[in-house]
Amino acid sequence: MIIGSGCGGAAFAWQLKRRSPHLKIVCLERGGWPDPLRMPAKTMRWQRAIMEDWASNPNLRLRAGGYRGSNDYPVDEENSVFKPLMWNGVGGSTVAWAAHFPRLHPSDFRVRSLDGVADDWPFDYFDLEPWYDLNDEIMGVAGLDGDPAYPPKSRRAMPPLSFGTVANRAARAFSDLGWHWWPVDAAINSIPHDGRDACNHCGPCLIGCIPKAKASVDLTYWPKAIQLGVELRTIAMARQIEIEAGRATGVVYADRADEEHFLPAQAVVMAGNGIGTARLLLASGVESPALGRNLMFHPAAYVRGIFKDRLDGPVGPVGCSIYSHEFYETDRARGFERGVHLQLSRENAPLVQASRLSPFGVLSRRLSCARNSSIRCRSWCSPRISRKRITASASPARWSATDYQA
Repeated sequence: MIIGSGCGGAAFAWQLKRRSPHLKIVCLERGGWPDPLRMPAKTMRWQRAIMEDWASNPNLRLRAGGYRGSNDYPVDEENSVFKPLMWNGVGGSTVAWAAHFPRLHPSDFRVRSLDGVADDWPFDYFDLEPWYDLNDEIMGVAGLDGDPAYPPKSRRAMPPLSFGTVANRAARAFSDLGWHWWPVDAAINSIPHDGRDACNHCGPCLIGCIPKAKASVDLTYWPKAIQLGVELRTIAMARQIEIEAGRATGVVYADRADEEHFLPAQAVVMAGNGIGTARLLLASGVESPALGRNLMFHPAAYVRGIFKDRLDGPVGPVGCSIYSHEFYETDRARGFERGVHLQLSRENAPLVQASRLSPFGVLSRRLSCARNSSIRCRSWCSPRISRKRITASASPARWSATDYQA
């Protein structure tokens, strides 16, 4: 039995059934299937939806009310500078992700050996490489072969996404500085692929992809797994893992009528993301010094700028443009270990941009954006900085960003 139908649960179900067709595999998912007809991108209120009922944070979605396929629960974020980005339905957070598809570097697996920080992984990049390649094949990756920042990768399935004005401007700047840059790998169709349309560059990728150009595992892994015979039960909320003599014997779950059922299993695989997995194990009485601790974050910081030229900021996939690994590896002359992934993002919707401005003059700027978005709000550019090594403190109640430096 698998609990959770996001990227981990979907890939595991498909691969296990492919290798062991005799096994009966059931996946329990607390949410439902994404419904393109209910996605807000084609409605007049799509900009508000990004901040309300289709926000990436489940707490904001709960506050907005309604049900969109994500069966959310509140997350206590009061003592954390990091806010959750998660979707609780078939496809998991790939329904609401930007589909930027980077790999770790070989050095990321040996940070203790190379830099004396954190811990080494028990395997290296080249052990994982065949699985990177397989996942790229199933999801469908648009990109450009030959990136010097990585060991040679398998051939990309599609050409890179169109640059647009923003990326062309940034690429020229990176080249003038002599910095590395490359088109991102993106799990978004640049051409029709695998029975799905090409991206139409509408922009709001984080509220679902109506043309299905953005890969999410409800569109990629799950149809293949179900065809092989995996059973996926939706609106099935796992409430407790039954444990006898230290081994899981099955799961108690509630159906859409809130009636409880016990489903026996020889093995239970938890795939409920970093928060949901720990939440259910703790609720099931599992005790471990590591449970609920040492969570590895993927934080990002944004730097925004307004340019005189029109850059068509909100046009195209919001998280997929170009990136630079010029400062990715450790250079102790900078005063700290490890580095940053510089990712050029297209800008969000004009209303979202206005909500992020400083309090001074917010109202007038919002009105200006609303009236004249073609002049003001299309001239935004957002380099994004991903810090690569952020871990949680020992206490599950309070998070601290260790070694968090720009």
